[in-house]
Amino acid sequence: MSYDFTSSADRSGTNAEKYTLREELFGTEDVLPAWVADMDIDTPDFVLESVKKRLEHPVIGYEEFPKSAFEAQIRWMRKHHGIEYDLEGMFYSHSVVASMQVVIEAFSNKGDEVIVQTPIYPPFFHAPVHMERKVVKNPLKCLEDGTYTFDLEDLQAKITKNTKLLLLSSPHNPVGRVWKKEELESLLKVCEENNIIIFADEVHCDLVYEPSKHIPLTSLEAADERVITAIGVGKTFNMAGFAVSSIVVPKNLREQFKKAYDNVHFAQGSVLSHVAFESAYNNGEEWLQELKLHLYKNYEMLLELSKKYKEYIELTPIEGTYLAWLDCRKMNLSNKELREWFVKEAKLGLNAGLSFGKEGSGYMRLNFAVSSAKMAQIITQLENALQRKKENEH
Repeated sequence: MSYDFTSSADRSGTNAEKYTLREELFGTEDVLPAWVADMDIDTPDFVLESVKKRLEHPVIGYEEFPKSAFEAQIRWMRKHHGIEYDLEGMFYSHSVVASMQVVIEAFSNKGDEVIVQTPIYPPFFHAPVHMERKVVKNPLKCLEDGTYTFDLEDLQAKITKNTKLLLLSSPHNPVGRVWKKEELESLLKVCEENNIIIFADEVHCDLVYEPSKHIPLTSLEAADERVITAIGVGKTFNMAGFAVSSIVVPKNLREQFKKAYDNVHFAQGSVLSHVAFESAYNNGEEWLQELKLHLYKNYEMLLELSKKYKEYIELTPIEGTYLAWLDCRKMNLSNKELREWFVKEAKLGLNAGLSFGKEGSGYMRLNFAVSSAKMAQIITQLENALQRKKENEH
């Protein structure tokens, strides 16, 4: 079966976050939104069909999260990532951020230190602050070719007896790195030596481009004693609106985790989310393969454009996710001016790099998980704006 990503449903008349917040965030509705990390690509038909079938039964009441749904996820992770998860260690969550907050609550106290590796998805440093923990920033090291790696010397220098947790993004949002096995092993070794628990956000694990390969942190030796993993269907199959994901907790940490988890009363989620979740993992392999080919073509369009206007924009090499990290420092604009330039000149609504930490100064994040038609529109608007800038300067 072949899937068509050339066009997608119009979301502008719906309650879609990236559309309804345009005026509030960008001061105008006249922008094409390419910020919040969901796709402007139709959710797979097999997911929607399974939900329609469930709606043939007229009672939508309380239901337990089905064992068969977790088993479908276990099979998927075994086949695609070579990891064997224990059914007893899998817990329902409505979001990765909620999962992260439970882990912070379970394995640290107020005033304890939580390490984040900036630039990073903003809730990584907002959640610990909100929970009265001390955020310790261990910035990624930006190499000459624009790629990033861990700065382990900086990490070791910043660890104290109060350092309890490290929050890992793998694959990394926003820089698009898919961490290599040796990088993860080195990071794990530092955490092992200092008895630090790792929360691994691996929700982008299925969105990895060849030859890169996602290595689940829990697949590494000794990781199963200190790593809690968040995974789910939201990113992979554009199902964020179903509010369903998983937390995978090793046996030795379950009792402590469950105390915090039960205090929140997660319950079991939505009936329709259960059905959608299971259907995605049971039927999604071919769709995902075709999606990744499509997404990489979109990335290549951006890459071609950045090479044409390399005096203004450089595209950080990507290995995973559908989030492009644009280095715009050569444009010589302040962060406020840069954001305004994208809104007023390119008529694009992007995430400002500064929101990911001060290491994101001069960068912008662009979500290229859109249809071919919308990607062509993004490229045209951005190219026209860059061309006008070039003409005005000469």
